[in-house]
Amino acid sequence: MAITIKTKEEIEILVKGGEILASILKKVGEHAQVGVTTKELDEMAEKLILEAGGIPSFKGYGKPDPFPATLCTSINEAIVHSIPSDRKLKDGDIIGLDVGMKWPAKDGLFTDHAVTVAIGKVSEENLELMKVTKGCLDKVISVLKPGMDINDIGRIIEKYVKKRGDYGIVRDLVGHGVGYEVHEAPKIVNFAVSEKGPEIKEGMVLAIEPMITLGSYEIKVDDNGWDIITKDRSVSAHFEHTIVITEKGCKVITSV
Repeated sequence: MAITIKTKEEIEILVKGGEILASILKKVGEHAQVGVTTKELDEMAEKLILEAGGIPSFKGYGKPDPFPATLCTSINEAIVHSIPSDRKLKDGDIIGLDVGMKWPAKDGLFTDHAVTVAIGKVSEENLELMKVTKGCLDKVISVLKPGMDINDIGRIIEKYVKKRGDYGIVRDLVGHGVGYEVHEAPKIVNFAVSEKGPEIKEGMVLAIEPMITLGSYEIKVDDNGWDIITKDRSVSAHFEHTIVITEKGCKVITSV
């Protein structure tokens, strides 16, 4: 699949949709507290997306067993794609909340956004993990511009993370292009590789999503076929923004 360049008009739609999605995830994140179930968070996200005139892009995604929910709710050792349930959030948990939306519902475009939220009193180690994970995403956003290469993103992330401690950088899951589809080319790795990637060009829309752990980078898929967890059961964090490449840099479109 070729990397797509979005038009000015399409970017305007994506910017509006991204702003709505960021507002929704902010509200869901604020509701994520001790005693709340992940299913409650999912129901809230779906309600807000539908009320905003959008469609959840994860619900029904994938074959042969489509993802059954709007929101991915990944707690502690779960990295991504966790299915919401009756599990109640506990003091000390950290939870990754990942959501995608097609907006407007008819003939709309896709944005993707994730945050990791601390529940109650969280350990300093886990808070630092969250800080480092968000920090490497912010670092990429601050320097990314046309003329760079897609694999520079992974190089920037690895350099940033390795300076801050002995963390695992998940290798088997990647960021991606987004806009016309939930997932588009290119694949965006989060670690340093030697190969040169495609050139970054104005009008590209990318979902950048570092996933960092307190232990190994190795992963495994849980029995339900969706939840992806750390193989060594170490805690992980995940942050994601949809960005558009501009003439001189990049613009975050999933921000409030």
